[in-house]
Amino acid sequence: MKIVLVVSIAFLLGLTPRAMLARQTGAGREEAVVTQLDNQLSYVEREVIAAAEAMPDSKYSFIPAGGDFKGVRNFAQQVKHIAIGNYHIYGPIIPHDPEAETGDKGTASVQTKQQILKYLRDSFIFAHRAVAAINSQNMLLPVKHAPNRAAATPLELAVFGCSHGSDIYGQMVEYLRMNAIVPPASVNSHMPLPD
Repeated sequence: MKIVLVVSIAFLLGLTPRAMLARQTGAGREEAVVTQLDNQLSYVEREVIAAAEAMPDSKYSFIPAGGDFKGVRNFAQQVKHIAIGNYHIYGPIIPHDPEAETGDKGTASVQTKQQILKYLRDSFIFAHRAVAAINSQNMLLPVKHAPNRAAATPLELAVFGCSHGSDIYGQMVEYLRMNAIVPPASVNSHMPLPD
């Protein structure tokens, strides 16, 4: 309700999001971009962690059957894939951070649901630290060793990190539903379904 009120007041005053950003200069604009990136990352984090927590330990090895699912990841591997991706995608933004190379290290020993959840949470902490390192001086500069990109920028990597997490989250939701588990985001949704 507060968001709707703020947006309505801003609209009435002629302050569209573009106009509000245009009024910001220097550090204010930089802070707005980084805040939006961090907010989106937080949204993905909440959805992914809630879905990972919802799947029972005994179903972490679940792989879909009955269709063309040859070679797909099990649920545990999907969750770990997001965590590994967070380290690989956000790592080039802060390459000198000691955790930037954590991606594949030790994942073979990360097996139980609790270990996987800790690894996932730690990867999001790392991703938030990377987003916080983005500023007006570096956000559009090419970074070295970007995954699958010749000249990615910190801004592009931060956006890609969120879309990657959302993509795998969609697959996790399917795994939950195949096990008769309603994803937490659906349970807590306040949006009415269309008729």
